Amino acid sequence: MNFEIAKEPINIQAVIDKVVQRNAGAITTFIGTVRELTKGKKTLYLIYEAYESMAVKKLEQIGDEIKERWPGAEVAITHRVGRLDITDVAVVIAVSTPHRADAYEANRHAIERIKEIVPIWKKEHWEDGEEWIGDQLEKVAYPTGKPEEKDLYE
Repeated sequence: MNFEIAKEPINIQAVIDKVVQRNAGAITTFIGTVRELTKGKKTLYLIYEAYESMAVKKLEQIGDEIKERWPGAEVAITHRVGRLDITDVAVVIAVSTPHRADAYEANRHAIERIKEIVPIWKKEHWEDGEEWIGDQLEKVAYPTGKPEEKDLYE
């Protein structure tokens, strides 16, 4: 499976191996990690949750978008859920294409689209409190910890 939601630490090399192809002149990877400081607050850890079946479908959609826009591309994306500590890997995106510029552009497209359309949300735990952040663009709050049904389909 090239598109996955993982409950365990992500094997970065396994994600890369999914996009290796004979006609690829480039493979780019994006590895998103949990940072300690966000907006001046010290993060202790994050909890990621997802509407998993829909999240996988949306990751597949992103893969299809990339293959249509960058012919010859191969894509693999794994996003982790559960508790992640500082420096843990939250997402790995690997893209291979015949030419390097396309691989860079397609990879950036993938992470931006993940934040726009994939139903994954997080709870940040700080030294002085915690908060469900909501959608990954932080435009919609999920105060109850989960999106409303309507939020999943917008």
